[in-house]
Amino acid sequence: PDIGTAALNVLAHNGVETEVVYPGCCGMPQLEQGDIARVAKKAKAIAEAFRPHVDAGKDVIALIPSCALMMKFEWPLIVPDDENVRALAQATFDISEYVMAIANDEGLADGLNPIDGPIALHLACHARAQNMGQKGAEMLRAIPDAKVTVVDRCSGHGGSWGIKKENFGIATKFAKKTIKKLVDAKPSHVCSECPLAGKHLVQGMKTLGGDTPKIEQSTHPIQVLAKAYGF
Repeated sequence: PDIGTAALNVLAHNGVETEVVYPGCCGMPQLEQGDIARVAKKAKAIAEAFRPHVDAGKDVIALIPSCALMMKFEWPLIVPDDENVRALAQATFDISEYVMAIANDEGLADGLNPIDGPIALHLACHARAQNMGQKGAEMLRAIPDAKVTVVDRCSGHGGSWGIKKENFGIATKFAKKTIKKLVDAKPSHVCSECPLAGKHLVQGMKTLGGDTPKIEQSTHPIQVLAKAYGF
């Protein structure tokens, strides 16, 4: 739960009261397999569970771009006549989007300190698809003296396609140019708002990266921000 813990710490430090609510998975894996009926069922049930929170004026934050994309854009297309789904879509924010709204409207709370070394951020496809700008990069650049390189190329993972053993070779081959850009950035930290993409790319850096600094794992940008706050 490291991403969630980091998000809770950053939000609390910035004066946001939070509670963890998880009625179920957003259904992106089922959407990728074309099981629209199952996604619709999930959307209706989850939106109904969130409705009391939305009616109470609370914002809903998704930690992963795929989940935010589903709740904000995909569900309203799949079940357009469901009032709960429409209300939830209007109340949902990606975590990076939400933190940057705080930064732009009120300013982030004091306490951010520089972190060790450059950061390479893979711009996740489902973050880009939300049409919100490069919020992950903006958030990282709020850290004092942060050197951030954005790599705007597909990781090759492809969600549930990429976890299948028979697709691994193709996925790795497709990722080579993305991995090269990450290696060329000579980062101390590799970030992606998509954990699957991040793991796939770091694995590729270990096998194809040559003399690159040894990155053991990828992180979500909110985890790096939490680290800069000392959490």
